[in-house]
Amino acid sequence: MSFRERHRIPDLGVGVGFRPKHAKDVLDDGGSPHVAWYEIVSENFMVDGGRPMDNLARLLDRHTVIPHGVSMSIGATEKLDAGYLARLKTLVKRTNAPYFTDHICFCRARGLDLHDLLPLPYTKEAIEHVVPRIRHVQNTIDKPFAIENVSSYLTYQSSEMKEHEFIAEIAERADCGILLDVNNVFVSAFNHGFSAEEFIDGIPAERVVQIHLAGHMDKGAYLLDTHSDHVREEVWKLYERAMKRIVPIAGRVSTLIEWDTMIPTFDVLANEAKLAKARLDEAVGGALP
Repeated sequence: MSFRERHRIPDLGVGVGFRPKHAKDVLDDGGSPHVAWYEIVSENFMVDGGRPMDNLARLLDRHTVIPHGVSMSIGATEKLDAGYLARLKTLVKRTNAPYFTDHICFCRARGLDLHDLLPLPYTKEAIEHVVPRIRHVQNTIDKPFAIENVSSYLTYQSSEMKEHEFIAEIAERADCGILLDVNNVFVSAFNHGFSAEEFIDGIPAERVVQIHLAGHMDKGAYLLDTHSDHVREEVWKLYERAMKRIVPIAGRVSTLIEWDTMIPTFDVLANEAKLAKARLDEAVGGALP
């Protein structure tokens, strides 16, 4: 039985990130029929009150909401922040989300917040370090947890395996889900010269609970993951490849459009969600619903 089956994780359809700029469009004007659910940045709602929580309450009245963290720092050498996990547990319970997510990275070192999602070395030692931390987080929050691959701009000489092998082994041993960020795969593959297709094909399909899609910037010598533009055609092709592989094995999986800088009007974002649904339908045809 797959991770999704065991935890009864549904296909939510295509969603977008909920951002303050779009609050009126979503909360007052009803959103869009092309947007089935919303993702929130967990840390923005791990507070006791104020406008964020008012907006969240209104959002939850109508929509499924998935908390997505950016500062858990699951790969750091420092002890996991118990206060952070307590606030996160409160948020996950409040949203009644079927799962929650964060990144397989570190963003804190020697007491400093680095404000970036930094990759880990792909080593057996790192796996031994991260697996019990993920199990602790999942047991503490008492909900299924999914880890996301990050975009990266450096590699480690100590790495012993490929990134997708690293993520797959962690997910199997920690018994957690995977949030497959297809744009991050494309960005990192370009930056480091590996095969994006091999990465997509190497991720265990039965553990993928969600897909991320976003735009990036071409800086010539490297790609920068900015979430500031439309999804590029090359990323759409990777998305189709991922879904053609995942859907026959584990069924359709939730998709999220990320757009966090140079944020457009809501109708532009909703149209990107509509396009994602169309690309998915075209890719999988009569495969499992």
